[in-house]
Amino acid sequence: MDTGLLIALLNPTIALALGAAFIVLWSYQRHRPYLAVLAASYCLSAPGFLLQYFTLPVGVAATKLVSNICFTIAACCLSGAIVARYGRRVPYVGIGIVTGGGLAAFVWFMFVQPDLTWRVLGMNFGFGALSLLVAAELRTVRNNGPTEKILFVLSLLSGLNFIARTLVVVIAHGPFPSYDGFYGSSYWTTALLSHALLSLLIALCLFTAAALDVMRALKAETHTDPLSGILNRRGFEERAILLLEQCGKAGFPVALVLADLDHFKALNDQYGHEAGDRVIADFAAKLRSATGARGAAGRIGGEEFAVLLPLSDLASARLFAEAIRSFYSAGAVVGLPPGIRVTASFGVAARSGKEGLMPLMRRADEALYKAKKNGRDSVRLSYERPETSFAAEPLAFG
Repeated sequence: MDTGLLIALLNPTIALALGAAFIVLWSYQRHRPYLAVLAASYCLSAPGFLLQYFTLPVGVAATKLVSNICFTIAACCLSGAIVARYGRRVPYVGIGIVTGGGLAAFVWFMFVQPDLTWRVLGMNFGFGALSLLVAAELRTVRNNGPTEKILFVLSLLSGLNFIARTLVVVIAHGPFPSYDGFYGSSYWTTALLSHALLSLLIALCLFTAAALDVMRALKAETHTDPLSGILNRRGFEERAILLLEQCGKAGFPVALVLADLDHFKALNDQYGHEAGDRVIADFAAKLRSATGARGAAGRIGGEEFAVLLPLSDLASARLFAEAIRSFYSAGAVVGLPPGIRVTASFGVAARSGKEGLMPLMRRADEALYKAKKNGRDSVRLSYERPETSFAAEPLAFG
């Protein structure tokens, strides 16, 4: 087998291997459709490369057209999958314009005004513009992590490869009058090698991104309570400690709210565990909605919940707890008989100095205990206790 054939088979082999790898990855992560699109992209590029070297019975011109159609669809799939992976809206119109323009130029210079050099320039400029379009889409997310930054750089390099390398080689060694000797030219050799290298690097980066997705999902599962959909105790404590550290460095106030559903055991015994589960899920949904993204809400026990509120002092945390208490007690829970009222008790504590999470939770728990002891369906506050004086009795609200 000659060297030219070995080089020609390099890219199809790499493409098929990568396509198969993405198919396997997608089979385990069906909820990530971009992996299937990536598999289609690499699998489609394989016949594109093969048909550059081997000619179908329909003739050279038709074979080259089929080859470039495969390349075009593969490039569109790859670009769309990369953009979708990072949560960006896929620019279908832009992708269609740049790839359609390149393919139209190929058809014109193949069948209307035959010119191999302009066919090469038209297709490469189209793919180069597509790569730069992807880079533009990734620009806003490139600082989100290492894979985003690497893919942004690779997209820029790919654009330069298609445009700058092609121009330099065509100016230095072109024009190309026909396909005779074309596949032994410096253009074709550099095109194959650069494409193989960039394909491998992009695929490795995407594999890394997919692995990171799996790791994040596993971490989310270990930190999330499956019934309530909010953080479990472990997840809440880790998130809360991080928020306390950040607020401590910035000098921002922080408050903690503990909540406990009133008479939950009796409700569970009377209406069944399914109804109890609905009560927990309903209360957790209201906590999550009220907390928003800036805070941390977690289910830290059977019917006990915690919310850490950055940028909140004791007064604002009290208002938060009162709002939740009033809103929840006034509403109905799906699955319970009409007229059944479910209430919750709350204990609130604001951070004192560099107080850690455990001391803060103990103070909030003491306030919660007073709320439960003094009639439930209420909010109690825990004030900072000066070291040189006796602690004041927490005031009652609600």
